[in-house]
Amino acid sequence: MVSDNELRKLRDIAAPAPDAEAKALAFEAAMRAYDMEEKTHIAAQGSASGLRLTERAQRLWSEIMQKKLIATPAIAGLIALPIAGYATFYMLAEQPSQVGGEEKITETLADKPAMMKPLVLQEADKQKKVDADTGNRDAAEALAAPASPPKSESTVAGGLSQNGLSPNAPEPAPSGEFALSGGASTAAPAVNDAARTGRMPRAAAGSKLMVQQPAAAPADQMLPQEANRDRVEDFKTNPVHAALEDPVSTFSIDVDTASYSFVRRSLKEGFIPQADTVRVEEMINYFPYDWKGPDSASTPFNSTVSIMPTPWNERTKLMHVAIKGFEVKPVEQPKANLVFLIDVSGSMNEQDKLPLLQSAFRLLVNRLKPDDTVSIVTYAGDAGTVLMPTKVSEKDKILAAIDRLQPGGSTAGEAGIREAYKLAQQSFVKDGVNRVMLATDGDFNVGQTDDDDLKRLIEKERRTGVFLSVFGFGRGNLNDQMMQAIAQNGNGTAAYIDTLAEAEKVLVEDASSTLLTIAKDVKIQVEFNPNKVSEYRLIGYETRALNREDFNNDRVDAGDIGSGHSVTAIYEITPKGSGGQIDPLRYGQASVNNGGVANADEYAFVKIRYKLPDEDTSKLITTPVTAANEVSSFDQAGTDQRFSVAVAAFGQKLRDEDATAKFGYDKIMEIATAARGADPFGYRSEFLSLVRLASALGGNR
Repeated sequence: MVSDNELRKLRDIAAPAPDAEAKALAFEAAMRAYDMEEKTHIAAQGSASGLRLTERAQRLWSEIMQKKLIATPAIAGLIALPIAGYATFYMLAEQPSQVGGEEKITETLADKPAMMKPLVLQEADKQKKVDADTGNRDAAEALAAPASPPKSESTVAGGLSQNGLSPNAPEPAPSGEFALSGGASTAAPAVNDAARTGRMPRAAAGSKLMVQQPAAAPADQMLPQEANRDRVEDFKTNPVHAALEDPVSTFSIDVDTASYSFVRRSLKEGFIPQADTVRVEEMINYFPYDWKGPDSASTPFNSTVSIMPTPWNERTKLMHVAIKGFEVKPVEQPKANLVFLIDVSGSMNEQDKLPLLQSAFRLLVNRLKPDDTVSIVTYAGDAGTVLMPTKVSEKDKILAAIDRLQPGGSTAGEAGIREAYKLAQQSFVKDGVNRVMLATDGDFNVGQTDDDDLKRLIEKERRTGVFLSVFGFGRGNLNDQMMQAIAQNGNGTAAYIDTLAEAEKVLVEDASSTLLTIAKDVKIQVEFNPNKVSEYRLIGYETRALNREDFNNDRVDAGDIGSGHSVTAIYEITPKGSGGQIDPLRYGQASVNNGGVANADEYAFVKIRYKLPDEDTSKLITTPVTAANEVSSFDQAGTDQRFSVAVAAFGQKLRDEDATAKFGYDKIMEIATAARGADPFGYRSEFLSLVRLASALGGNR
């Protein structure tokens, strides 16, 4: 048995230098392991999986032990060098899964294959091709003297190290995802996206950057995921108001439909949409309804008010306000002067962006009349005119110009807008349709980029009689907040086009309402009678709220109605005496209980202001709401009324609002199914499938 003194002596003995034989044997063992890796790296289908790194290292170490190469600590340290080198090579080669010999990295939202193979794997492939003799010579030299690690001058994606991370980047999350904090992307996805699109992320006050968390990945696949930089306006759900304290509600009408399309895409991609992307009024107004319209063009629209029980609250009622615009017959439609303002920046180089946009605008051109005029302006790093004003009778020339569009560059949107309005003025049609149609996927990052500056620019141009519509495409860079702002200020609509079918709906089936404005600056003001209504709540229209005094101020901009447009607004009201959420005031009751209140039998008084497209002075329409507008049960309400209520319930459910917290998707399905009615284009059937998807995904049960 070895004594302690002997062990101490052994510890103090200087280690001899390794001899040439030991070096050669160690190098031979390492090269044999390398050759074995070359021969067995790609296993045939159905073969057993290869040994793990630790198991291979143990086998190699065992072979070295059998050759008795570790007689001294110095030789053991020498042998560790090739083993460490082999382990490093193995980890690099095994990092991503391979399909057909090429790595495929998919982005979180759009499922797009990455265009560039990771640099570390490119270098590994090159290393495999190094001449064997050269490799042997270099390895022998490395064994002779300790090597210092070389300083790499190449980086990945403009400043990233070869492992795909910035040197100062935070540690990866345990699940293999890159950490996302505060709605901003990590360094790697941001720089990668900037290199691809020519854009850098930019936040804005009052907006929310939506970041869709990537699904958990295996721990050995630490691959950067592209962040979603969609910008939407952050808003709070309308509160309940006490009619005695605050009896007047004022808002601008809204005929935009972007939110519904965005929600649909989210659900079909397998996740519940973020709450602020759900604007309930846009979901309701996505569908065509057979409301009663006006009898002549002299009155641009008609309003119908109904009161019915609330399906999700037995103590409240719904006051349903439906507006129908006058539908101009095709033979009576005026000439159109349209300018297509098209974003061709680098970020548009995706299948659901520029290619879809081109197909959509081809549909619109085929819908126009020969006397209509089309111009095309594009913008990327600079704005340019692709097509001067051209009659649709030269359709082939217009379609060829659309087909030639190619993406590339940054986004000089402000310059593009100025150029588009300039062309619209050159071919202005008196008493006709003069409209700029902006199609984009997101930000303007060259020129004026602030939303307020863009709003002022659009507001100035709309006074000339040229209106603006905005069409959003794609995901990951969509600036929904900017689209909504400039469309509202441009007397136009905002739509989101995610499929060719949606393009056909917006630009073909709804072309008249999309292009032809019959009334502008349409505002609604409702005064509730505290003697009949104790509380009320407007469902949706949070981003369209106006001050009470704005209603009579013709300088205040509001929404517009196109030919044949349907607009719906729904209030949830609490009849007096049926309870409510707000405690009554201790003082002030005498003013409404003294029997001297005028029109005491009315629920409310609805006022609508509007201007004709070529006028600056508003007109007024009023409607008293009485018991004559009421139905005794929800089932007695009209089919369209009931279906619109189902959509309203669905939107509130997706926003996780308190009102519908205990109202399940099954109840929404029941109402919508019973009220599906005529559905020639399948919109309502598709809605039912979205409700089923939301239920299956377990959103806000």
